[in-house]
Order: sequence, then structure tokens, then C-alpha cells
Amino acid sequence: MAKNAYELGLGLSEEHLALAESVRGFTDRQITPQVLRAAVDATIETRPSFWSALADQGLLGLHVPEVHGGQGAGMLGLAVALEALGRAAHPGPFLPTVLASALLVAAESKVSAELLPELVDGSATAAVGLSEPLRGTRTAAGLTVTGQTGSVLGGTLAEILLLPVRTGGEISWVVLDAVDAKVSEQDGLDVTRGTAKVVVDELAVPAERVLGDLAEPRVRAIAAVLFAAEAVGVASWCVSTAAEYAKTRVQFGRPIGQFQGVKHKCAQMGVALEQARAVVWDAATALDAGDDTAGFAASVAAVVAPDAAVGCAQDCIQVLGGIGFTWEHDAHVYYRRALSLRGLLGSGEERVARVGRQALDGVTRSSTLELPAEAEPLRERIRAELAEIATLSQDDQLVRLGDEGWVQPHLPRPWGKGAGPLKQVVIAQELRTAEVTLPELAMGGWAVQAIVAHGTEEQKAKHVPSTLRGEVVWCQLFSEPGAGSDLASLSTKAEKVDGGWLITGQKIWTSLAQFSEWAILIARTDPAAPKHDGITYFLLEMDSPGVTVRPLKELTGSALFNEVFLDGVFIPDENVVGAVNEGWHVARTTLAGERVALSQGIALYASIKDLLAYARSRELSDVALHRVGQLVCESQSIELIGSRVVLKQLSGADVSTTSSVGKFLSMRIGQWIAEFGVDHLGVAGVTSVPGQPSDKWMDALLAGRATTIYGGTTEVQLNVIAERMLGLPRDT
Repeated sequence: MAKNAYELGLGLSEEHLALAESVRGFTDRQITPQVLRAAVDATIETRPSFWSALADQGLLGLHVPEVHGGQGAGMLGLAVALEALGRAAHPGPFLPTVLASALLVAAESKVSAELLPELVDGSATAAVGLSEPLRGTRTAAGLTVTGQTGSVLGGTLAEILLLPVRTGGEISWVVLDAVDAKVSEQDGLDVTRGTAKVVVDELAVPAERVLGDLAEPRVRAIAAVLFAAEAVGVASWCVSTAAEYAKTRVQFGRPIGQFQGVKHKCAQMGVALEQARAVVWDAATALDAGDDTAGFAASVAAVVAPDAAVGCAQDCIQVLGGIGFTWEHDAHVYYRRALSLRGLLGSGEERVARVGRQALDGVTRSSTLELPAEAEPLRERIRAELAEIATLSQDDQLVRLGDEGWVQPHLPRPWGKGAGPLKQVVIAQELRTAEVTLPELAMGGWAVQAIVAHGTEEQKAKHVPSTLRGEVVWCQLFSEPGAGSDLASLSTKAEKVDGGWLITGQKIWTSLAQFSEWAILIARTDPAAPKHDGITYFLLEMDSPGVTVRPLKELTGSALFNEVFLDGVFIPDENVVGAVNEGWHVARTTLAGERVALSQGIALYASIKDLLAYARSRELSDVALHRVGQLVCESQSIELIGSRVVLKQLSGADVSTTSSVGKFLSMRIGQWIAEFGVDHLGVAGVTSVPGQPSDKWMDALLAGRATTIYGGTTEVQLNVIAERMLGLPRDT
């Protein structure tokens, strides 16, 4: 199968990308289809043939500090490797062994120093109990432990066991030699990697083998990140397998990837994969940094990534059809692996409720960008300039911001600051710190970018400064009743006359048209040309004779959108932007791709802050708490995807597909939050009472229906993701 950029994308740095590629090469060489099938068919689990190669490659000690013989790459480095190994459904005790060594690193005990070298060089394997704890009684020498615990991943192959023990009201972990316990294999879902039941009978555990400093939340967080990282790899395999099959499987005379149902299913899988990557990346980063919110980040990862793996595996089987339901195909191996990873982290209700409770208790984790060292001197200069602007009156601020290039700093001077990605990020951060508010350009932002990129010097001088100061309101006359988002099918005509053009046609869904002084307009100037040719880009003065604006009353009862009728409207030649018949090029290439967007959400629609403020004021049932937890996870993944887009831009990487995923997710989250609010209110949610929650939630719910329509519907976005990210064929 061909390698694609989306297949191994958890890490972002050059170091992590190289690591992912290295581990991918390792799995290609060592974990062949024959090796995987041998593990599936084996009646007794044994160490895999590539075990010593894992140690030789340094993978068993990737996360372990160098002082203990490891590589010192931390949890994020290990997560990157686990994604690549997860793609290969690697059999054997790698995951339980590195989980045990990660916990020993966290415990920083004497026994850690003794055992870590053995785990790093592969001479010993280990397993960790994550389910019911054993019972412990304190003694002068340590603990006496008895009882049983099940579903210990890798337990039958382990020489070292880390098991939970309840002593009074506390849970701690003890380190046992497997020979001191009765270990029996269990019949589990995963056919390449087994679990075990461990029974201990009145075993004396010396105090030095009790990991007293290893708290239960820390264990849960580390386990969540590692299991979730492997789940990302499982999801990645499922996405690429389904996409490749959809490209080549022909039915009814064409590849099934052209059918929208299949295309959208694959795109949704790709979206889930990117969400999973984002939250695991963040949680691993938080653990490495010792951040106080690492537990929250890990809780989110424990929800999002395993669910993504299970969902992608199910959808992969669906796309494959009958062949996906056979034992011979590997799809069931990945489905079983996904289900096992998710189940070993506890029930879904448990995992989601944990996130909900943490969020309601005020635990938050804002995504922060670690910028290179060269950002600091840049920041000092920007901060000093903005401090001076902040002292001015609001009107004077707007003039300075517009004239000095702060509003769209990515534009070339003198209109912007010619800022690259790093400078744009620093400017955005410092504007917020200085509490300096930029003018809301709305469609004026699109107009400025088109004019700067393709306009004449006269057009730039006339329109750009006033727009950047916020003095001019623009609208966009693109969509038409018969074309919608299919702008290449537009029928508005522009007929050449002396000194200009006569425009005839109708535009629709035009925001702010009733308040706008100028509009950007595309019209067909050559009816005989192919669809994307023969279109010209115009600037239209909205008070021109022949322009009629008719507000459209929306389902909210307000009228933000409009119909605009153009009846022989004259536009002078001086208002043509770019070359005649090349308006499609102007509309598509307007410098937007060079801009770093730090999304702050849309104030008009419901946000996660609104949800949590409301939920804290109510008594929530278990069902409602579950939904709150789900929405918090969704919101967190969206914010993190946005941060990853920015970091990719800073490194010069292509962000088009990740940006499309973020846009798709952002379109629907406000709807879901508002739906929760109205539904939770029940009867009270159908009566609008000023100042009461019902009034806010009803408005948000109704207004939010537009978010999945304007700017390209969710269906259009899914087509974009499927075609650009997964390479599925376009519908012809």
C-alpha cells in the first residue's frame, strides 16, 4: 500500500516525523503479513520474533531517561512510535512493557533503577494491572497481598508485574515477580495479544517494591496516553485501508469512492483520526511537561482516540463489504485490537463522565504554542508598538491599526507587514495581551486580499486603507439561486459596453448587503468559455442604479441574508480586478493560504464556555453529564487541531487538509451545544423568557443551523476532505 502523508501524523516536529518514518520502516521489515498471521493463528502466545530487534532499535527504551539506558524521548516520542506500531497491529508485549517502564520512571524508586535496564534491553517483559485491585494489609516489612485481578495485558509473557493493591481507602501499585503469582491466560477479543488473570495468595511484598509515590490518577493518565496512541495507529490503518479500497473497487461502472455515501464515510473516518491525533499529542506533551492539567488532557485522549479507533474499524469493514467480514482479511484484527484497547481503559460511561466532572470542576487546558527562540525579540518590539497604540482613543486606534498593517499583517507592505507565520502568531498573541481590538472586516477581508493580490495601484489606494480602518462595509455577491456553492455554474451576465460592463442577474444569501457600500462580484463575461473560464471579478458600488437589495427573513426571524437583483448595473472598467475572464483565478488565489488563522470562535453561536456555565447551574443526570463530557472532548479536539494547523504552518508544512478538518468540526459544535441546552430545558426550552436560559438557547439553536450551510456545506467539506486528504476520486 502506498504511503500517504496522513498515515503517520501524530508528531509535528522534524525529529518526530523522522522517528515515525523510522518505526514505519521497522514494521515493514519486521512485522510482515506472515508474522501477523502467525500471531493470529498461534495457539500459545510467545515473544514475537522481532522482540530483540525492538530493543536493538532502541524502541523499548524510547521514553526512558538516558541514565537508565533509554533514549530520553519522553512520552510524546513513545506515542509517535506507538502510532506507527499500532498501524502494524504489532503482536507481543511491547505496549504493556513500555507502560510498566513508564510507570517505573514516574515512580522514581529504587526498584525502578533496578528493573528499567532489563526492560529497556528486552531481557525482561512486564505487564500492568488496570482493573480490580488486590487486597493489601500493612506489615512492618511492607504489605501482605492477596486476591485476583483480570484482563492484565501481556500478563502471560511477563516476568515483572505491576499490580494495584487496595489498602484501606487507598490504592497503590506493587512490583511482583510473575513467578510469585498464579498467571492464567484469558480468552480475549484481541487474537494477536492476550490478557491474563493474576491470582496472589498471601504474598509478602517488601516496602521497597511498593510504589508509594505512584498515585492512581498518574497511572491512569500514562496508560490512557499509551493506549490511545496505539489506538491512533489502528485508526490510521483503517482509514488508509478503506480509502485505498474505495479508490480501486469498481461497482456499477465506477470506483465506489465516487459514491457520496462511501466518500463521506471515509472522510468522517479521516476527521476522527485527526481528532484522535490532536488529543493524544496534547496529552503526551502535557505529561512530558509535568503540567497540572495533564490528567485532564489524558482523560480527553482516553475518550476520543479509542472511540475513533473502534469507529474507524467498524467503518473500514463496512467500506470493504463482504471481504471485510472474512477471517482472511486483517480488518477484524484491527477491530478486535481497537475494542480491546478501549475496553482495557474502562467503560465509556466512566471515561466520558470523568471528563465532564473535571470540566465542571473548573479544570481547563488551553492550547499553548511553543514558539522558537527568535519569537522573543520580535515579541518585544511588537509589544512596545502596541502599548503605544493602546493609549489612543478607539477611533485613532483603528486608523493606526489599519495604516500600519496590523489588521492583516500577512499582506505585503504597505497594506500589511509582510509577516510570515511566526510573526503573525506573535502579533495575534500580543494584540490580545494589549486588549487592542481589530476592526471587524467581514467580507472586506476577502476584498482586500483580492485587491492587493490582483488589483491596480489605483484600486489599492482607493479601497484598501479605508477598508483596513473599518470605515467601509463590504458584501460578497457570489452565490446564486441556481448555483449555490457551485460558483462555476453562475449565470449572472456581464456585457461589455463603452467604458465598462452592464451586469444582469441575481445573487442570494448575501450577508450585510443592506448595509454595504461596496461589493465584490463575479459574473460571466464569456458564455462560450468552459465553466471556470469566462468569469470576471468586479468591484461594485452598492448604490449604483439597478441594484435592488431585498432582505431574506431567516428562520430566526431576523434578516442577515439578502437577495440582490442586478438590472443592467453599470460597472466601469476601472473596477475590474485582474484580467477579464480570469475572475475565477482572482477569487481562488487571494493570499488567504498565507494567513495564519488563530480561531477564537464566533460570538454569535454557543460555545463550550456557555455550556459549562449553564451546566454548573443545573442538576445534571448521568445522561446529561455524559453529553457534557462528549461536548468538552469535541471542543478540546477542535482547539487542538487549530493549534496543530498553526504549528504546521510555522514549519512550512501543507495545512490544507488539517484546516478542512478543523473547519468541518467547527461548523457543527455550536449546533450540538445549543441542542443540548434546549433539550435539557425540556418544556421550559420551548418558551422564550427574556433574561432566562431558554431565551439564549433558543436563539443559539435557531441561528446555529446556518453554520453547517454557509461557506460551503458540511457535505461539501466532507467531499473536500475525502478528495484532498484521502485521494478519493472526484464525482464526474
